[in-house]
Amino acid sequence: MGDNMSSSEEMSTAQRDQVAASALEEANELGEFRSLRSDVWRQFRKHRGALVGTVIISLIVFGAVMGPIVYPFDPFEIDVPSANQGAGWPHILGTDNLGRDVAARSLIGGRISLAVGFAAMVFSIIIGTLVGVVAGYFKRLDGILMRFTDLFLSLPLLPVLLLVIVLFRDQLKDAFGETFGIFILVVGIIGLTSWMQTARIVRGEVLSIKEQEFILASRSVGTRPHRIISQHILPNVLSSVIVAASLGIATSILTESALSFLGLGFPASFPTWGRLLFDAKDAYAINFMRIVAPSVLLSLTVMSVNFIGDGLRDALDPQARSQG
Repeated sequence: MGDNMSSSEEMSTAQRDQVAASALEEANELGEFRSLRSDVWRQFRKHRGALVGTVIISLIVFGAVMGPIVYPFDPFEIDVPSANQGAGWPHILGTDNLGRDVAARSLIGGRISLAVGFAAMVFSIIIGTLVGVVAGYFKRLDGILMRFTDLFLSLPLLPVLLLVIVLFRDQLKDAFGETFGIFILVVGIIGLTSWMQTARIVRGEVLSIKEQEFILASRSVGTRPHRIISQHILPNVLSSVIVAASLGIATSILTESALSFLGLGFPASFPTWGRLLFDAKDAYAINFMRIVAPSVLLSLTVMSVNFIGDGLRDALDPQARSQG
């Protein structure tokens, strides 16, 4: 009798396990156990350009961070007897007119350009998100802030950048030093002239979200506006902010490179990709790798970041995730 009871218990346990496994399989097929993170990653993987861009930008960031440490040549060391060498060994990309290794300077230039792009992006995203949330949530401030945004959008970007740099360059250099002063100036002016699109996107999201039932319920129970914004609105506009941030990095890097190429960015002793192009524009016939190396790195970085932004936009789109 005991054997029969143990046998029936084993059968019932096996049946329960089978039923649980079947239920779990059906639930997975229905998508009930799919987390937001897994859905985003699943949709992101479908964008091959975004995956390739992630690999490329990871390699570039790794090279920019670790390259100057492990590479055997100092990017700032002057070696006049080795000046203007072509690509070969031991200088794989040659040297410049002062004998400095082109590969080493391209790697350290990437570190600076990426730092400028990331810092300027953070600055512009903070301003754009703040303006967009306030304009979208507080109706009485919407008109003023949007006209202010339109004013900035109407400004000619490059002449404004050049004017501000010429006016404030010496003051910031005297206050913070040549390198850090120019860094603050470039990051500040890029951030102050690139927040407008983020503000418009965030404002549109807020206008839609604030009419949802959970926002109206929070208002009805007397929740203060700053708590509604921080706890309900900001988390729901985060996906749009992430996409704008990824695309903003590329814009900031290109803007800094344009300023440096015009000779108004960082000094020659503090190379960025744009500055390297400016220094090499008259020496391409001697060593064309001086132009090719920073140009390729700059193009790959901007292209990769744009692909990643496209992939994130698709991955964070609820309709695209539901179809996937």
